Amino acid sequence: MNFHEKCYDLLKKIPKGKVTSYKEIANALGTKAYRAVGTAMNKNPNPVEVPCHRVVKTDGSLGGYAYGDIKKIALLKEEGIKVKDGKIVNFEAILHHFS
Repeated sequence: MNFHEKCYDLLKKIPKGKVTSYKEIANALGTKAYRAVGTAMNKNPNPVEVPCHRVVKTDGSLGGYAYGDIKKIALLKEEGIKVKDGKIVNFEAILHHFS
């Protein structure tokens, strides 16, 4: 399994209504390659099955999304996640940690 596939495998474990960060994914993989995680999310070949819209920055801001911020916000809102001024509301409470 390559790096991107490992990222996607972790991402599938994040339940609806939760988000994680690029850093959380990198840490779970035992690396500090946070930007590489972002690249993997951008290259996601199957965003329906692998919900990369659930990955945000460590400060709760949205980060990037291959289909644009408006689509990312819409997908998050569909899952009950509130976004205000480009940041996840109540970020710490809905942050998914891998253990």
